[in-house]
Amino acid sequence: MDKYIICGERRLTGTVDISGAKNAVVAILPATVLANGVCRIENIPNIADVDTALEILNSLGATVSRIDKHTVEIDSRTIVTQTVPHDLAKKMRASYYFIGALLGRFGKASVPMPGGCYFGVRPIDQHLKGFTALGAQVLPMKNGMISACADSLVGNSVYLDMVSVGATVNIMLAAVYAEGITVIENAAKEPHIVDLANFLNSMGADIRGAGTDVIKVRGVNRLYGTTYSIIPDQIEAGTYMAAAVATGGDVTVRNVIPKHLESITAKLQEMGAEIEEFDEEIRVSAGNFLRHCNVKTMPHPGFPTDMQPQIAVLLSMAEGTSIINEGVWENRYRYVDELRRMGAEIQVDGKLAVIQGVPHLTAAPVKAMDLRAGAAMVIAAMAAHGVTEIEDIQYIERGYEDLVEKLRGLGADIRRVSEDEPALQTAQ
Repeated sequence: MDKYIICGERRLTGTVDISGAKNAVVAILPATVLANGVCRIENIPNIADVDTALEILNSLGATVSRIDKHTVEIDSRTIVTQTVPHDLAKKMRASYYFIGALLGRFGKASVPMPGGCYFGVRPIDQHLKGFTALGAQVLPMKNGMISACADSLVGNSVYLDMVSVGATVNIMLAAVYAEGITVIENAAKEPHIVDLANFLNSMGADIRGAGTDVIKVRGVNRLYGTTYSIIPDQIEAGTYMAAAVATGGDVTVRNVIPKHLESITAKLQEMGAEIEEFDEEIRVSAGNFLRHCNVKTMPHPGFPTDMQPQIAVLLSMAEGTSIINEGVWENRYRYVDELRRMGAEIQVDGKLAVIQGVPHLTAAPVKAMDLRAGAAMVIAAMAAHGVTEIEDIQYIERGYEDLVEKLRGLGADIRRVSEDEPALQTAQ
């Protein structure tokens, strides 16, 4: 397996361009199944999860054409099967969005339990509750396959027992062709929910209320092909913002929607960073020192759980004691042992992490435990004394496009090496 080798204490400066949003594109690509025509999707990030989603579409029989690195055309009129292969579904969590899309378009779907990063038990009961409310029959799981079928889907009210991005997306996908109106209450409000609704509406769907906690989907008879551009990735942007602060840097993050970053910006400013907002970019400068603060992750518009590991790195080097309260996933602190290897002082008790800031982190061999934890390790390595090796980087490359190239463009000393290459030397 390949790894990253990072020589730390390099101040990041310059400009970085943010790619299309991973969390939006992994919902929008399955949504192309619903179109009776060609969908041209632009500003797609060049990441492993996109490759997997396109492979799944190919396996279903869709005609997939890569126009360039960031543009793809998909014609789902050629789909011949409603079963997603095991070997592809296990590569990404968002493979379960094909259940809602296939069920909505064809009245049947068979999709394996998804893979992706492990944050503990992540049940899909709210998804299945939604499908059942629309009139689908969810069959008992067999050979790890989730299967659902319906002669016809009928709009209904669905109250989610907990705010769930995945369930909100899947119910929206299933409901666009359902007869009548579907009302999703306690819906997720994340920017990628709004992006999916805008994409579906551009095909002829009738979805209102995306971005609020009540989404109404009025069923239509037909969806058409469209051309659509993915929104910028708020978590990638937040990651580079955190990296700038961790390294004492000064970085302009371009191609962003500043409003999507408000909760991240607020915490970085509380910690002492200086931030300037423009129409489509943000400039982040590190202050003289990092101050402690408390962070609670919450559904949007709260502080995103996908930024929790990255902010933990900053708090590890901040003056004083900080507390993180993980309000979304129960097992998102697996990276803590890796940070401790680098000298961080962190104690975890359930959903709480108490962090005592240290003067600096020190290089050590570490692993990427999941996508965002891997990004946190990269940030820690760039700030640390010495040369750090990061293994299991396949998790990181699921969600960050051209990470090495972008960081090198900001002055980082990082390289990607094969397992058999010598590791502990300067990256440049």
